Amino acid sequence: MPGKSPPPIMASVTSPVPPRDRTDQPWRSEGAPPPPPPKKKVSWRGLIWTALLVFLLTNLLLSLFGDEPPTKISYTEFSRQVTAGNVSKIYAKGDQIQGDLKKAVDAPEGEKGTYDKFSTQRPSFADDQLWDELTKAKVTVTAEPVYKEPSLLTNVLLSLLPILLLVGLWVFMARRMAAGLGGGAGGMLGRKQPPKPVELEPHKRTTFADVAGIDEVEGELNDVVDFLKNPDSYRKMGARMPGGVLLAGLPGTGKTLLARAVAGEAGVPFFSASASEFIEMIVGVGASRVRELFAEARKVAPAIIFIDEIDTIGRARGGGSAMGGHDEREQTLNQILTEMDGFTGSEGVVVIAATNRADVLDPALTRPGRFDRTVTVSPPDRRGREAILRIHTRDIPLAPDVDLAQVARTTPGMTGAELANLANESALLAVKRQQSQVTESDLSDALEKVQLGAERPLVMPEEERRRTAYHESGHALLGMLQPGADPVRKITIVPRGRALGVTLSTPEADKYAYTEEYLRGRIIGALGGMAAEQVVFGVITTGAENDLEQVTSIVRGMVGRWGMSERVGRLSALPGDAQQAYGLAAAPGTLDAIDGEMRRIVDECYESACRQLRDHRHQLDALAEALLANETLQEADAYRAAGITRLTKDTD
Repeated sequence: MPGKSPPPIMASVTSPVPPRDRTDQPWRSEGAPPPPPPKKKVSWRGLIWTALLVFLLTNLLLSLFGDEPPTKISYTEFSRQVTAGNVSKIYAKGDQIQGDLKKAVDAPEGEKGTYDKFSTQRPSFADDQLWDELTKAKVTVTAEPVYKEPSLLTNVLLSLLPILLLVGLWVFMARRMAAGLGGGAGGMLGRKQPPKPVELEPHKRTTFADVAGIDEVEGELNDVVDFLKNPDSYRKMGARMPGGVLLAGLPGTGKTLLARAVAGEAGVPFFSASASEFIEMIVGVGASRVRELFAEARKVAPAIIFIDEIDTIGRARGGGSAMGGHDEREQTLNQILTEMDGFTGSEGVVVIAATNRADVLDPALTRPGRFDRTVTVSPPDRRGREAILRIHTRDIPLAPDVDLAQVARTTPGMTGAELANLANESALLAVKRQQSQVTESDLSDALEKVQLGAERPLVMPEEERRRTAYHESGHALLGMLQPGADPVRKITIVPRGRALGVTLSTPEADKYAYTEEYLRGRIIGALGGMAAEQVVFGVITTGAENDLEQVTSIVRGMVGRWGMSERVGRLSALPGDAQQAYGLAAAPGTLDAIDGEMRRIVDECYESACRQLRDHRHQLDALAEALLANETLQEADAYRAAGITRLTKDTD
């Protein structure tokens, strides 16, 4: 892209990420003073044991409220005990008789032990002289029952006790959940108790010393760091603390790491959260969480709040009514706007946000007073990549033959995360090969794996193998012949990833603006594989699918975005994401003109590719034969096989 070269990016050794204290806490924090110890939570195991204890107490109460029930005996046994004079007293109600014995006797058959209290039923047909026998035996006939049953009120209370116990447990757990998760608009999905910050040791905080290649970015953020360190100096001059900093850049460029480095450099508490973690199904929960997050940050101000992927909730708001999750997103965004620059403001709190799509953010979010400055975090240049590689390899034993400057020179466009992955892949290869150090070969093979894909153990027929060799030789030869084209670094017909062969070309130095001649050379080189198949075999195959995708992307930008067509003119007729919005951004006549110009440019480039390959057929054959013999050709071997002198220039 024309204009000022983008600032380099930073990288760092993997640093510990503070864990969350609870799964429902949508942020992490570091460097904040620890709060008072939370109240001890009641576990489910404790609740179960409590319920069991209450159940046992209920049974004990049942046994205390009622006497021991009497033993049921037959009327014959009762008559025998009366005749024997062993009955002390009885109580009769209708035909039911209860009583006490003078001395305990053996229980009836089928029961164990003895008894001294009994109950029996007098048959209605009995025609005995029971009263006379009782009088003769001097048995006391009482007016009160021997066995007193619990009262109606006692029975009701004891029967309701388990239900009351369950209701009490349910209320207790509901209150515990409400206390742990909070109330508010989301009911039990909010929170009341403050989170427990994670206290990291000072030497574990990430600072600018842990990052590399961030000279321009660091200069943008030094004002924030200095303000947090010396707020009084700025207040004396009437300066206001920046409300927010927006970090915009491609994925993997280290925006999160940079935010942590700012907080660590300033020595202030750091709260980090992903924007998607604020969104819940129930409307109002996200806004409640935002309020709590800012409240916690103000308690330990000055502090930094970092919100990752803010475009999740910060997209431009529509004019129509919304429902469900969309309405929840807008309420969350409104709360962030209010907290950053509302009636109260976020005193002493700086908000740092990261996004890959700064163009879709709501204008109210990016205006001065909220996000006062936007810092573009771009992929690193060559020196930045070398510094990043040195940081990521400082814990990796490197062999003397490793030249990180050369590795940085062959990795244009790679981000800090990709370079970290490259260093890790090379270490993994060294372990697999049972080496004590990482060699230049390990780094080269790791780079091929990252850029080209892993090798596939695929056995191709000889005819298809020969066609693949000519296909890749066509790419490589046209790349060597085109003036100003990226030099060929490697050619291989070993299947990697989804490709049957790969030709790797990278520029000598980082490029930020591209000429029409360079882009046409890219198209010619991408069509070289198809052109070689047409020139040598007279047919084309499906192997050019990825090549055609690259060609379409380049030529669409040339015609529809960069004004490289006289017929379409100097205008941007298609947006950057034209593959999704194609056909919606311009009039039908303009789209037809774009389509015609795209076809014209591609046809001209294809004719040029075929013509050059016919004119240099002997070099194409030589390169293909060398590729069939060796399967893989490095840069020097490829140029030697094609008989072309490799011109080098100083990239510094």
